Amino acid sequence: MNCEQTFLMKPKVDFCFKELMEDAEVRKGFISALLGIRLEEIAWTKLLPTHLRKNHPEDKLGILDIRVSVYEQIKEADNTASRKESQMDLEIQLAPFPLWPERSIFYLAKMFTGEIHKGESYEVLKKCIHVGILDFVLFEEEEEFYSCFHLWEDHRRQLYTDKLEIHILELPKLKERNYPSTELLNWARFFNAEQKEEFEMAAEASPQVEKAYERLIDISADEEKRLEYEAREKAIRDHNYLMDYNLKRGREEGQKKGMELGIKQGIEQGIEQGAKALIEMCLEDSRSREETSSRLIRRLCLSPETAEEYLKKYWMV
Repeated sequence: MNCEQTFLMKPKVDFCFKELMEDAEVRKGFISALLGIRLEEIAWTKLLPTHLRKNHPEDKLGILDIRVSVYEQIKEADNTASRKESQMDLEIQLAPFPLWPERSIFYLAKMFTGEIHKGESYEVLKKCIHVGILDFVLFEEEEEFYSCFHLWEDHRRQLYTDKLEIHILELPKLKERNYPSTELLNWARFFNAEQKEEFEMAAEASPQVEKAYERLIDISADEEKRLEYEAREKAIRDHNYLMDYNLKRGREEGQKKGMELGIKQGIEQGIEQGAKALIEMCLEDSRSREETSSRLIRRLCLSPETAEEYLKKYWMV
């Protein structure tokens, strides 16, 4: 490794993450840790074109997701070997995204339904996995940094199908507590690292993460990739700034309009209460409706139409 190098990309910037995942060995190592299976059980992995977000302009930043086909080596009961293919969509999200569950379900469903074409049997449907590596906390009540979700029966805890699966890694939780050492934890620490010392600690704990670190050093030394990375990092930073600015501005304008509306409503309520009290007083004094209307117009500066509305509402004889 080049220990003299100072600049290192951050793996949680999606450009860098995608560059790392384009390396077959790095990709295989991470997927092995994520699925909790041995490296030997993964026959191979293959990158796929990413087109899920092609027709969705709401993703204005153009989030870089990674699509992978995973081929697992399965040993059958009769000692014969077979292969099971699944599809995986991986993405990094830096800024808080409150609707992340809805987003991940949407793209998982799109990936699943995109596997079958007209006239084909449901048997062609392969397992689909969505992986979200988040630089924000999604589940505030939960201490664990890693979560895996399936479709379960609520009472008997019976698995409905294993065809749909969601994995969530919440990177900020790594700084909040100590977790039991696992290969997935090593990868999470690597993705969350920003300083050279942090990368080296993660690499020392795992040969597979060490390969990723070596690849990171190579990528970071590539001048062209560095320029792309810095442009991407700036785009993300500018996007997040504008989002925060617009949110803050929207809140301020909302508060201002709310205050203006509140004052207006308060004045209207005060006038109505005054009109009601004046009408009740006129009724007690046995004054006529016409005289009461005249007093409303004169004392409260009401129009004849508004005075009539209050009389219809509060004139009880």
